[in-house]
Amino acid sequence: MSELLLKNARIVDPVRNIDEVGDIAIADGVIVDAAALKSPEVIDLTGKVLSPGFIDVHVHLRQPGNTNAETIASGTAAAAAGGFTSIVAMPNTSPSADTAGAIEYIRQIADAQGVVKVLPCGNMTKGGKGEEMAGIGSLKNAGVVALSDDGKCIQDHGLMRHVVEYAKSFDLPILDHCEESTLAAGGVMNEGKWSVLLGMNGIPGASEELIIARNIIFAREINWKIHMQHVSTRDSVDMIRRARAKGIPVTGEATPHHLSLTDECVKKFDTNYKMNPPLRSEDDRQALIEGIADGTITVIATDHAPHTQTAKLVEFDHAPFGIIGLETALPVCFTQLVVPGIISIPQLIAKLTAGPAEVLGVKDYSLAIGNAADITVFDPEAEYVIDKNTFRSKARNTPFDGMKVRGKINLTVVDGKIVYREGC
Repeated sequence: MSELLLKNARIVDPVRNIDEVGDIAIADGVIVDAAALKSPEVIDLTGKVLSPGFIDVHVHLRQPGNTNAETIASGTAAAAAGGFTSIVAMPNTSPSADTAGAIEYIRQIADAQGVVKVLPCGNMTKGGKGEEMAGIGSLKNAGVVALSDDGKCIQDHGLMRHVVEYAKSFDLPILDHCEESTLAAGGVMNEGKWSVLLGMNGIPGASEELIIARNIIFAREINWKIHMQHVSTRDSVDMIRRARAKGIPVTGEATPHHLSLTDECVKKFDTNYKMNPPLRSEDDRQALIEGIADGTITVIATDHAPHTQTAKLVEFDHAPFGIIGLETALPVCFTQLVVPGIISIPQLIAKLTAGPAEVLGVKDYSLAIGNAADITVFDPEAEYVIDKNTFRSKARNTPFDGMKVRGKINLTVVDGKIVYREGC
């Protein structure tokens, strides 16, 4: 395999608490001592930030099933362009990723067509229907890294408790879409001032908070990891903060869109502002930012949810939930969080590397010699306007088109191989 010498970069490695200018040497897919290189390709990264490769624990690749919206090939290309070297593929495909055969199919396609590491997630219940537990042992043997019914939420508390117990026995974290279905039923946006003004059915924050409270209880009782996906309300953040202070093994993620947008955006009636959980109030957004800043929220994840343009070009009530996010995550978060001084560059990188790795149980996710050469490089000074027509994703359902941002991905390296390169 080729050798690389990445020179003069600002190296930020949260796990080892490193933030310094230096070089990274790569040979045979791993990080090595520079003295071991013989004839490397040298890339000068002066002024650029280099970190462990970003990990996204919440991605919808749509394959098998809705390949008109996204495929493993296009989704991983988008991930590479966004600086992500590993992505956790959600199981709400068609058919669902609830059997060893389905997981093997995803792994084969990813190996043949993917350009970043695709980490399959298996369903907690058969078909993601919340009625009968999936074969967790066979899913583990097939190579899943976590369990989720994302897009849906198990409403039967007894079944959920049973799933968490089994997940613990197989050392698989739970990634849960927290939503009490009777409260959320029929809602299309946040319940509040703007749902009243716009005459739309609302989804109350309580629908999320009830399930987060339940999950905290089970995590405490069973002493097992439950990760709360796309946290969106102030009270959700507060509950996670209190639980973590007590040592209960729960974590939470925030999405770039919940950190940067509010339910007021829905007044445009643009279906690219429709997602689940919905955009919440400005107070909720500020609470998420506080949770990011104080360490309550340890993960930033995209909930990349591709849809065709046809699917989104309908009335707001009838449009599907979800937006894409792999190619906009770094610039949106950098612009919203780092530029105003809310968090530092190392803190942002930790939310995209060390935090997700901890959720997945990955040890020493760092740039230490001997580790896999999964690396992200970005320019913290680059300013530009997001243009959805340049995306590698097949989908275009983003609310960030035309947004002026700072922070641009320059290089993505997976197992020592350059899978994305621009501007260096």
